[in-house]
Amino acid sequence: MNYSRVTEFVLLGLSSSKEVQRFLFLIFSLLYLAILLGNFLIILTVTSEPRLHTPMYFLLANLSFIDICVASFATPKMISDLLVERKTISFEACLTQIFCVHLFAGGEMVILVSMAYDRYVAICKPLHYMTIMNRRVCIILVLVPWCVGFIHTTSQLAFTVNLPFCGPNQVDSFFCDLPLVTKLACVDTYVVSLLIVADSGVLTLSSFLLLVVSYTVILITVRNRSSSSLAKARSTLTAHITVVMLFFGPCIFIYVWPFSGYSTDKILAVFYTIFTPILNPAIYTLRNKEMKSAMSKLKGRYLKLGQVSAVIRSVLFLETK
Repeated sequence: MNYSRVTEFVLLGLSSSKEVQRFLFLIFSLLYLAILLGNFLIILTVTSEPRLHTPMYFLLANLSFIDICVASFATPKMISDLLVERKTISFEACLTQIFCVHLFAGGEMVILVSMAYDRYVAICKPLHYMTIMNRRVCIILVLVPWCVGFIHTTSQLAFTVNLPFCGPNQVDSFFCDLPLVTKLACVDTYVVSLLIVADSGVLTLSSFLLLVVSYTVILITVRNRSSSSLAKARSTLTAHITVVMLFFGPCIFIYVWPFSGYSTDKILAVFYTIFTPILNPAIYTLRNKEMKSAMSKLKGRYLKLGQVSAVIRSVLFLETK
């Protein structure tokens, strides 16, 4: 059959009230700025402080980069859409959003597994840590998440790109969420929807189970160690496990739990695209003495540079006079 092709989709957004939209514009603009500043600060701190040139902080800096990507694929458009009445997105831009969300979300799941493996080696095999976690292994642990994310998002797009869209074009969200977009196709998408959920569910649940097993083994090992090592490891593990729960909770509800409604999906989508990327730097820095110390040194260094540049500017100004 011949179908008239849909060229754009209408995003219904988070609210139809103009007053609420103005309020959300202010809140989400501040949150997005905080996401960028917080995660860029972690990356800058890790790269500029030699003491943090270790596998754990290398993986943390890459997690911060992925968090920036997760927050940036849809949040800027959502913020700008809060100021316009008709929120539209082209068919190609919609597919791009679908590609990005599964690439970055899939990558973040796997890099959390990489970070769990790093902690497993550090706590369970401390004498062989630097031998096992060498430069080559660290690069592999960073590249694998991107490869898995690319394979995952390609398989998701394969289910969608050839679907005929000929009529309804309203997406009840603030970005092109794949399950919602497929429901707008002009054919029965029951089997496609099952394949999409199964694909995302396999990646989400397998990553989550790997993390549960890893941290269970780590906690059992820590329990048998001395009290001093227990306190230090517990602080690090608490931060890691908190981030895992914050990220995987919404993902499991959205793509695996079959009884969530549209309003619930919107709240959870906001949570993992905005609140998780802003909570990650807060959790890792507030509970980490090395990060806080390195940030203080970085702050002092830039303050000194600012003072020196101010003195130079004042001297040049006086010379010109």
